[in-house]
Amino acid sequence: SLNVGQDVAPRTTGKVITSGILINTLNPKLSIFFFAFLPQFVSTTEPHALSKMLELSSVFMLLTFIVFVGYGIFAASIRSHVVSRPMVLTWMRRTFAGAFVALGAKLALTER
Repeated sequence: SLNVGQDVAPRTTGKVITSGILINTLNPKLSIFFFAFLPQFVSTTEPHALSKMLELSSVFMLLTFIVFVGYGIFAASIRSHVVSRPMVLTWMRRTFAGAFVALGAKLALTER
């Protein structure tokens, strides 16, 4: 069952930020995305192709950061409303359980 107690000591903001940066930096999917998707926006005649790729990558990372900050603010704002209501937690558990059962059934019934 889902346990949302405060048994674990909270991590400092610096540790959370450092962990997030390391996870995103060391994620190979991001590098593959940059190498596969972004070159189509850089001309082959571009004199400073590396600079252009770094610029596009920076814009992507900035926009991603803004979206994730928005997610974090939203999650922090509704956390107390969700955790303090057992009915909401029960609804969430059942919804996720149903989704996993549906995905498992689809996987089991899919022809290879």
